[in-house]
Amino acid sequence: MTLHHSPRIGVLAIQGDYAAHAAALSEAGAEPVEVRLPRQLGSLDGIILPGGESTTILRFLEKDNFFASLREFCLKKPVFGTCAGSILLAREVRNPAQQSLAALDCVAERNAYGRQIDSSIVTVEAALPGGPLEMVFIRAPRLVELGPTVEVLARRDNDPVLVRQGTVLAATFHPELSADRRIHKYFVESVVSA
Repeated sequence: MTLHHSPRIGVLAIQGDYAAHAAALSEAGAEPVEVRLPRQLGSLDGIILPGGESTTILRFLEKDNFFASLREFCLKKPVFGTCAGSILLAREVRNPAQQSLAALDCVAERNAYGRQIDSSIVTVEAALPGGPLEMVFIRAPRLVELGPTVEVLARRDNDPVLVRQGTVLAATFHPELSADRRIHKYFVESVVSA
């Protein structure tokens, strides 16, 4: 008899709506774990890097060698970055330049769509089954350059907004703020298959 265990997926619980990500992971069949210490990474099957302010998140990650531990984790296990999390995953960050985990072969431009007041909700076709996806953009970054192995799963106008490279998934929007759980389910499935 084979026992089925839900994957343990961390949510970096520093800033952003990590509780909404945890709820979405539960609905998608995973066991969410709020992560605040680097030693918590060892028990995880994957991790979500939520939105927030990327420079503030980086300052927090300076403690206890957390940044290096997270970088090592992202090179070995599935990771999903949303909004600021997608900035942290990029190989290069612009506007202004900043340190990143360099786990995704892309260039991210911070606050590319303007300020908080320029936030929006749009519905866009995606490469996931089930029809168009609702996407909540809040001070969203833009992925301005993609490497050859980065697959675009959705675009807003002509800009890639949902991309995948191997076990790395990134969204420039906030899927945790939508009632649609397809992206979280997609990530949970990728963690299980990894």
